Amino acid sequence: MVNADLIRDLGRPDLYEAAADALVTLGTDGVEQLAREVMDAESPVDWRPITAVLRRIGDAGFDSLLQGLVSASTEESRKRVGFAFSQLGLAVLDRYTAALAHPVPLVRRQAVRGIEHCGEAGWSAAALLPLLGDPDQEVARQAQDTLIRTGEHVIPLLRRVRERGPGRQRARALTVLAELGGEPALSRADTAAIERLIRIKLPDDRPEPLWACWNYWMAVPGGDQAGIMRTLGLTDPRPVTFALGNDIVDADSHGCDTDEHTGYERVFVTPELAGWTLVLGAWCDPHGQERREDVLRLCIELSARYGQAQAYYYGGQGDGSAWLVAEHGTVIRRYGETGEAEDELLTLGKPLPYERARRTELGLQPDWDAAQEGEDDEEEWRWTAHDLAPDIARSLGTTNPLDVTADTPSHGTGVIALTPYGVAHGVPAGAYRI
Repeated sequence: MVNADLIRDLGRPDLYEAAADALVTLGTDGVEQLAREVMDAESPVDWRPITAVLRRIGDAGFDSLLQGLVSASTEESRKRVGFAFSQLGLAVLDRYTAALAHPVPLVRRQAVRGIEHCGEAGWSAAALLPLLGDPDQEVARQAQDTLIRTGEHVIPLLRRVRERGPGRQRARALTVLAELGGEPALSRADTAAIERLIRIKLPDDRPEPLWACWNYWMAVPGGDQAGIMRTLGLTDPRPVTFALGNDIVDADSHGCDTDEHTGYERVFVTPELAGWTLVLGAWCDPHGQERREDVLRLCIELSARYGQAQAYYYGGQGDGSAWLVAEHGTVIRRYGETGEAEDELLTLGKPLPYERARRTELGLQPDWDAAQEGEDDEEEWRWTAHDLAPDIARSLGTTNPLDVTADTPSHGTGVIALTPYGVAHGVPAGAYRI
């Protein structure tokens, strides 16, 4: 029996080293009590220093935590012992690999995490391939995500799974290939199968809300999709379902400003939706410094041809709004409130009728000069305008991507198209919903 004070001393920096050495010397005599302490959500000792001792003990420490995974009766206990089990290090790599075949799904999942935490040295990605077809979806997802993080060197292994099976591994192997290398990583047969699936789904595809954490879009009246794309300089259009188009735009907006990609490489051009064609993607941003002047120019050109053109930004997590309205080749209004110091530099034109009406409702002057208004008044307006982009679009009778439903009248087929950025730099890899 281990002296409980030794375990408590692991939580004291001044006593930790001596307590840890004493517990390691005890070896197997203390592992069960250490494992119980890890599982105890009420323990005053953090699980990390206990895990460090179990790591030094080796196989017996591994066995005690494995048993803890099997026997843990609460979610908190499973979480604590799972974290500890996955941190035992390279010395027990062989034990982790053997545990991939354990009958308890939680053990298999944590064994995958343990292997990943060992780093790339000493283990083969091939050991994880069978788990891509695991009957437990959490285990299969853990294996999938770990292989994605492993890197592109696993692509040949995954291609062999796609070509030769086993069948139960093939679907997730395709997902990992797409995440790692995009379309170039796929075989011609896989690319053709995906395109065929899209063609099959398109006849029954219905509009759905087009929503992302950061929403950027242009709106042009009518359904001249091809003409709008020519004016914008978009190329290589490929038919997509609404789910696929929205998923790509959302994923790209999360991947902005990486070393390889900006998020501006492609856009989703909708079919005609209730009399409007929408172009969605970060490339349409009327507010950000990188795109604002080009989007201004493009909206002017579109409005000269189609009578109207608008561009919007709306941060779905309270990140602000911006709107740009052009008619017959002239900018009517550009405005934004995102909390950035340079927001007021964006302003062009006079307030729109809806802006004036909202300010009147707030008890503010409908026409205003921020330098002359009281600070409290302007703060109230800024908070209101922060969420105003969708309302501005509604007030102008424009189809709003956030309000699209399956009942929205739709004519044509949506496409993903390349922007000049995409032509120059290619597109990010990723797996998306179809």
